[in-house]
Amino acid sequence: MGRIARQVSEGTTKYYWYPGDKKEWKRAAIAVGIGLGVFLVLWLFARDLLPAVVGGTSVTAGVSGLNFGRRDARAVASFPDLSGRAARLAAVAQTGRAAWRGLAHGFGGAAAAVLIINLPHGGFVADWVLPVLPAVVGALAHQAGMLVEQLPVSASTKGPAAAAPAAAAPAPAAAATAPAADGAK
Repeated sequence: MGRIARQVSEGTTKYYWYPGDKKEWKRAAIAVGIGLGVFLVLWLFARDLLPAVVGGTSVTAGVSGLNFGRRDARAVASFPDLSGRAARLAAVAQTGRAAWRGLAHGFGGAAAAVLIINLPHGGFVADWVLPVLPAVVGALAHQAGMLVEQLPVSASTKGPAAAAPAAAAPAPAAAATAPAADGAK
């Protein structure tokens, strides 16, 4: 939960509460800004709303999906063991935040689909394929965000590779010579 504190008078401070962190709101604004930029570039080049809206909403869904995936991976990594009452309450709170992110991401995909389907174009691709494209891009970016967040984490274990001497280099592979067929040169 974020908080903005405003000093109204000498002894009075007014607090404004908003959901999420300030840095997450900035990331959301960056995602929307990049999407608007892609929309404007595509609209200027194509002078057609369909590719511009599909491109802008897809990029916005992709960047926000990447951010949601990274946040979900961090939440999963910090998930407490359920040994006490406080840990169970923390798990319920984290689950609630994940559900809220899921609703926000689902609403974004649905809003993009409604926006695209109501554009003045017809045909199978414009009516059935393009409306789901931003949601698919967002879902794939969510998975990529979860993977990216977990990639830097590595565990070093003792295994057969640790016991091998470091100076030993692999021998170069001998070139296999195949006999040439009669008449083939």
